[in-house]
Parts: sequence; C-alpha cells; structure tokens
Amino acid sequence: MDAVHAIVLLADGFEEIEAVTPVDVLRRAGVTVTVAGLKAGPARGSRGVTMVPDATLDEVASGRFDLVVLPGGMPGARTLGEDARVRKLIRDARDREAWVAAICAAPAMVLAPLDLLAGIPATGHPSMKERVPDWRVQPVVTSGKVVTSQGPGTAMAFALTLVKHLLGDEKAAQIASPMIVRWEA
Repeated sequence: MDAVHAIVLLADGFEEIEAVTPVDVLRRAGVTVTVAGLKAGPARGSRGVTMVPDATLDEVASGRFDLVVLPGGMPGARTLGEDARVRKLIRDARDREAWVAAICAAPAMVLAPLDLLAGIPATGHPSMKERVPDWRVQPVVTSGKVVTSQGPGTAMAFALTLVKHLLGDEKAAQIASPMIVRWEA
C-alpha cells in the first residue's frame, strides 16, 4: 500500500485538543502528517497552547494529500474559512476525491460556506448547528468523503474514524487498544 498523507491546518485560535489528537492518532497509525500553519512561526491555540507547524501552507499547498483536517476553535476556524489558500486546498482535495475532515466550528465556518455540506448529513459544535444545513446530534458523521465532528470531547472518536477510513477498521482498533479507548468502528 502506498503511503497515506494528511495535512492538518493551523491558524491562530485553533482548538488545541482538536488539532493535536488527530495529528497524534494519525501518526500512531503510520500516516504521514504535515502540520501546516497559515503563517510562518508558531500558532497559538484558543487556550494559549503554542504549536510549531512542520511547514507553512505556502510551502506544502502543492502537495497531494489523502486527507485535509480542519480543527475548530475560534477565531481559528473563521480564519481558515476566510483564507483563499485553504479554500483552494479543500476544493482541490474534493476534486481528487480525497477526504476532508472538520471538527467543532470548522464544519460551519469552513465547509458550509464552500457548499460542501449541502445535501449531506453533518455535525459540528452545537452552537453552530444553524449554519450546518443537515446538522446531526452524532459525535462523528461521515457523508461520502466528508467527516465532521462536534468538539474537543469527540476528538478521539473523530481521529479514530479518520484512521478507519484511511486504513481500515482493523488498524483503527489496533491504534485504539493500547490507548485504552473504548471506541466502536
């Protein structure tokens, strides 16, 4: 099997748990993960935790990723949604039938304005449900190649669902077990 590549985008004001959990879990599963900041230098999360991205989005935007991950958090999700480079990356991913995943505020602030949630079930943070056309109460919703999730408390299920879709149920269960995660694929 060819290597699987994912990109996790960071803008100042990202939600820390929603960014770190997918990076960690995907890397445990053997996925090559690039953490890309919208600008050079560290990105500061919504709770003051600072992360140093692997690269800037400009440095890696031309790469081919099997998965684009959009953490929530405010104002980070809004910043991602307003960035033309992010919108292009997501459109390119969808055109190539790559996976696009968004959690918390990101489904409403990034995917909905791009009409990527039109006509499909999705979820996100309950405070944003009016912005998600077919909002569901579920912690994680997969519709085609779009995965959405509700927030920090669902980040582990979100990350394991991404592993499941990229590498299969067995790999997701293999990653969940030593982390003592009770999760059903």
